[in-house]
Amino acid sequence: MTATVPRPLASYVPDTRETLAHQVLAALGQHRMATTDQLRELLGATHRQSVVDAVNQLCKADLIGFVQLPSTRTRAWFLDSEGVRITRDWPELRGRPHYPVTSATAASLRTPHTLTVVRTHLAFARDARVRGDEHGFLDWTPEVAHQLPDGERLIADALLRYTVTTGDVRAKLRAFVEVDRGTMSAERLASKLIEYARFRAYEPVQPGSRRTAQAAQAVTGPAWQRWYPRFPRVLFILTGVGRRALANRISDLQAMAAEHPLVAAMARQVPLGAAVLEDIEEQGPGAPVWTRLGERPGPCGWAEL
Repeated sequence: MTATVPRPLASYVPDTRETLAHQVLAALGQHRMATTDQLRELLGATHRQSVVDAVNQLCKADLIGFVQLPSTRTRAWFLDSEGVRITRDWPELRGRPHYPVTSATAASLRTPHTLTVVRTHLAFARDARVRGDEHGFLDWTPEVAHQLPDGERLIADALLRYTVTTGDVRAKLRAFVEVDRGTMSAERLASKLIEYARFRAYEPVQPGSRRTAQAAQAVTGPAWQRWYPRFPRVLFILTGVGRRALANRISDLQAMAAEHPLVAAMARQVPLGAAVLEDIEEQGPGAPVWTRLGERPGPCGWAEL
């Protein structure tokens, strides 16, 4: 019998872990902009100084730039043009919508909203760590766009991907997130629900088909099924104004969900909710701080909407 000769082990096995500098670039490519402390929390870095060293190194290499927040020494970092170029084809950023912030002027104009969206993400990331759920810094995609009829587009502030783990049971949740800082009117905010309802109902006709429009739609199906196994829940997160104004905005969202026929139909099938950013930061998004925008009353956590 011929003895089996064992294969020699590879003399060198490369380390597949990414450096902190690589993670910083990926996080900025994903989130557009973040402060040093936000980056530390997003990446789960143990020591703040290690993130400080990484961003300083990347800044000296002209891969990232920064703007200084008003009345503070805090810096908000963003990818410079060279940083955008070298990260564009990274696997973790492949397919990422390209709306980079590549100048200090552009960054300063987008800082308040962009950093508030990052604040919102951090509330979910903290809660996931406490609960033992799965949610990483790349599971939050800002500025997700989808086509609507007549050439219009729906742009969500973020798409959240989150896996709830309970024993051996894993539930994958997705949500469109709208972050409002009180900068748009309450009526315009509530009308965002109409856009989501239109996207849910939208069935594009296949171009060049000889079928009737009705037959082509039946074959194609709703546009959202191209990206999602189930239509994501829709979360409105509000901040920037007083409690009374926040309550009024939530009431307007509830009224839209009840009175608009297309939105009401969506509300019967899709979880819709609204909460105050400061509440989810203090108590966590899994706490009963959400108001349902449908027929069922009562506060709840976002996963129970």
